[in-house]
Amino acid sequence: MRVFIGLGNPGPRYVLTRHNVGFLFIDEMLKSSEILKSYDTKLYQAYIVNFHSCDHMLLVKPMTYMNLSGIAVKKICEKFGIESTKEIIIVYDDIWLPLGKIRIRKDGSDGGHNGVKSIIEELHSISFPRLRIGIGPKPEGDLVNYVLDEFSDDELNLLWKVLKVSLEAAKDLCENDIVKVMSRYNSLEVS
Repeated sequence: MRVFIGLGNPGPRYVLTRHNVGFLFIDEMLKSSEILKSYDTKLYQAYIVNFHSCDHMLLVKPMTYMNLSGIAVKKICEKFGIESTKEIIIVYDDIWLPLGKIRIRKDGSDGGHNGVKSIIEELHSISFPRLRIGIGPKPEGDLVNYVLDEFSDDELNLLWKVLKVSLEAAKDLCENDIVKVMSRYNSLEVS
């Protein structure tokens, strides 16, 4: 089973903030999917879906708030018997990438992202694929306020285009080797 986990913060206050890009990605995937079953718990919302040619994919939104994402991810792995972290793709915002770029990686450090840090701590592994969606450039000053601020209208227009490309990348990740997908999308810039 392929598992896409979009990181974000629950609640209306955070819906269109930069830190909720992972949730927005999952929402867009749900619009393009046939939902077969859904789960709504204190720790996560999860959906088993058919997405294009990817049968029985699991889409997840952790409800633990960003900094405790790992708790929900660990519970999902236990509930659905996910033994290999290579089945998981974590989707999240990346302050180091400009808005308009995505980056797919096979594994790596948390890069300063607290949600990814929590997942690494709970799974005891850095070996899980990621789809990083740029929200940069990193501003001078208070980073917390920046990531918890809403996108401007112009930024939102670009973000919807980026999410569309990200869905294409997700489809490719279901059908092709990650290295091939990385070469296709990591140099792409959406405008």
